[in-house]
Amino acid sequence: MVMNPLTRRQFIRNSAFTTGLLSAGALSGPFIRSVRAAEPGPNDKVRIALIGAGGMGKGDLSCFFLNPEVDCVAVCDVDDAMIKQGVEICQKQRNKQPDTYKDFRRILDRKDVDAVVIATPDHWHALPTVLACQAGKDVYVEKPLATTIDEGRAMLEASNRHGRVVQMGSQWRSCKHIIEATDFIRSGKLGKISVVRGWAYLDWLPTIGNPADGVPPQGVDYDMWLGPAPKRPFNPNRFHFNFRWFWDYAGGLMTDWGVHLINMMLMGTGREWPKSVSSSGGKYVFEDNSETPDAQITVYEFPSYMLVWEHKAGLNNGLHGRSWGVQWSGTEGTIILNDGGWEIVTERKQANLDSERKPGSGDPRPAHVRDFLSCMKTRKQPCLNLEAGHHVSTVAHLGNIAYRTGRKLYWDATKEKIIDDRDADKLVGVKYRKPWSLPYSRRA
Repeated sequence: MVMNPLTRRQFIRNSAFTTGLLSAGALSGPFIRSVRAAEPGPNDKVRIALIGAGGMGKGDLSCFFLNPEVDCVAVCDVDDAMIKQGVEICQKQRNKQPDTYKDFRRILDRKDVDAVVIATPDHWHALPTVLACQAGKDVYVEKPLATTIDEGRAMLEASNRHGRVVQMGSQWRSCKHIIEATDFIRSGKLGKISVVRGWAYLDWLPTIGNPADGVPPQGVDYDMWLGPAPKRPFNPNRFHFNFRWFWDYAGGLMTDWGVHLINMMLMGTGREWPKSVSSSGGKYVFEDNSETPDAQITVYEFPSYMLVWEHKAGLNNGLHGRSWGVQWSGTEGTIILNDGGWEIVTERKQANLDSERKPGSGDPRPAHVRDFLSCMKTRKQPCLNLEAGHHVSTVAHLGNIAYRTGRKLYWDATKEKIIDDRDADKLVGVKYRKPWSLPYSRRA
């Protein structure tokens, strides 16, 4: 079996691996501080509201509609065009007209909303999640948890304090063949793991050019799109899909694809924290106004193994002839995995394993959504709850902090603090633009 890399066309068609051609819910007015839990839906219906109706939001909404008990009662976005598209999905799939908003807090004060689906740009993940937990709503929030480690901690604190079910939307946690491969690794059959590697070489990512600042599109509340991020003139590259290449709103490929693949890698190794991290990279190909690196290699030292992440935009000749994948190297052999399946390559000096190839298992997002919906009813923690999601996202954020400072960093996981490096440690925290503030933030 040959595990073919994902093509650009497949990537765009299969929204299970995209993260947000999307926009945030607009905001105005005082915070809602409701702690009133949502009332149960009639006839065991699960009533959701969508916050952020861009590419990822529309994909999530369609996936939730695969479950007959789900209704969508509200769609929220700062962009009228995105609201319209979200409403059209509801009309097509449920023959119903949801209410529409440009302020997500109006949703949180509704008694008939059981859960919110947050598919905004990364800088708008934390505050809606925290306020939704305070308002008694369960939350399905896209990855990464937010733009900083401190925001992730605040989200985790909110979910714990208010007893909410929160799932991070890195759907590969629910992928059948990835679960099989990582169960095999954790059984010990691969021997002692010493190196784990993940990579993404993406030729479908083009340069985004250098457009001039201008006027936001009609129907968009740009100031509210910025929200807690710094005030800046509108630039088309800082909006919708390309927001991810700017530090104000996201973390580039490190937190876009990196969180997905780090999630997979840590599924095989457990919940250790890195002791140190170093990262190198830069913009070697693209000449545009993006800020995040088009090439980056990050090395983590965990207590019992090393983890290496690397990405490169503009080409797809990655390791083992695959544009993306993950690899665990043990004393008995190596497992190589991507969406096409996984294979065991035995160590030449060993005879304790047989080389083997196993097929992929298709789009995992329906199973990931189903896990969330089931946990809403049982009140058990979902497979990628905020303890796990915060762990995965923190590892990725540390890689970016090491890259941005240009130094090897040492991490105190208990205190969530970078040791003996005040400037680097500042990037663990978050500073919101007034009047926005984040409840439960340790460093706001």
